[in-house]
Amino acid sequence: MLQALKPDVGMISPRTRARMVARLRGEGIGDGRVLGVMESVPRHLFVAEALASRAYEPVSLPIGYGQTISQPFIVARMLEALLEDGIPRRVLEVGTGSGYHTALLAALGVEVFSIERIEALHHAARELLGRMGVTRVALRLGDGSQGWPEKAEFDAIVFTAAVPCALPPLYPQLRRGGRLLMPEDLGEGQRLRLYRWDGREAFGDDLGDCFFVPLLAGTVTQRNQKGA
Repeated sequence: MLQALKPDVGMISPRTRARMVARLRGEGIGDGRVLGVMESVPRHLFVAEALASRAYEPVSLPIGYGQTISQPFIVARMLEALLEDGIPRRVLEVGTGSGYHTALLAALGVEVFSIERIEALHHAARELLGRMGVTRVALRLGDGSQGWPEKAEFDAIVFTAAVPCALPPLYPQLRRGGRLLMPEDLGEGQRLRLYRWDGREAFGDDLGDCFFVPLLAGTVTQRNQKGA
């Protein structure tokens, strides 16, 4: 769970987050649990200091290495979809990024297993989440397209990058009744989809247009980054 911030981690005025939450409510986000964690988790800590003043605006922001932190509405919409059937106990997150979505899931009481392919982001997220006192989170550097079979079964799997249709789904790592939430790259745009797995088949709901950076295979280490 998200514990009190350590003294060396500052916070922008809570009124700023309250205004963001009011805007989300006006945009149709109605789950009080989602709105509560969106208000309590300091989003500005998960972006570069130069962009902190824009952290609560309705925009996505770069976090380096060609990656972004999604705009607040899409983050809230994804959380709301995951919580429709109750708070999942164990969630696999593919794409840690700066750790914002990870922290929100942890604040909801979820045990989070999160994979990041970019080593620098993986280490930065680990350091920040540690300073914030976030617990029940396991972070891994690796290829998220393969999931994390050693930690299965999961109640839900969520991708924070656009998944090509050719990617074999990770349904075997879901428990029966589990959910798979992912942006699908259809070639001519992306759609956010929520699938429910009954142990043999998946049934999906279309949650609308979205735009995410593409899911890529492999890992980017600091060594091969310098050699690129």
